[in-house]
Amino acid sequence: MTIDQLIAAVQAELGVQVDGKAGPETWGAIYRRIVKRSTGPGVAAGITDTGMPLADARSEKNIATLLPEVRPMARALVQKAAAIGIRIKIISGFRTYEEQAALYAQGRTAPGAIVTNARPGYSNHNFGIAFDIGVFEGSSYLTESPKYNAVGALGIDIGLDWGGAWTSIVDAPHFQLRPAWAADMADRQMLAELRVRRASELPVYA
Repeated sequence: MTIDQLIAAVQAELGVQVDGKAGPETWGAIYRRIVKRSTGPGVAAGITDTGMPLADARSEKNIATLLPEVRPMARALVQKAAAIGIRIKIISGFRTYEEQAALYAQGRTAPGAIVTNARPGYSNHNFGIAFDIGVFEGSSYLTESPKYNAVGALGIDIGLDWGGAWTSIVDAPHFQLRPAWAADMADRQMLAELRVRRASELPVYA
């Protein structure tokens, strides 16, 4: 049995997404299974029920808008970046169709510069599976920095799609967690299926 098969067997037993990769969701499930949950000082100090430290307040506010499957991935990215000396925050998470429409209108029918080419239902943010990061140095938010590429590599390593690797529209601050059923789909096909699932009130990661 290969290591991927071993991980997949553990994931099936734990009831998490079976993909053969030991990411934050898998480790969180292992933690919950074998470590007793604490209601003591650790939790009060900012520890999630998966044993992962909480991110900063701004990040946690945006992480809370994401689907449960995505939240540990976002926290893991913050922690991994910090481990190599890069401070990031999650600055955007889920957007409603109405919020997406307002963003799309900016620079077109509303004042301001164009900030997105995605209409409502055509952004992965509309389905709770995507988030954007910001790189910070002290209190300064860096809109451009080679550090985004370093964080992008970390995101790919833990199983996230990274917008900086896209060929059509490069979006270095963007990360998303692709559902297993969309593994071999183009982004356009995945978004079409996500719109169908939203309209039918079907879960994204089922």
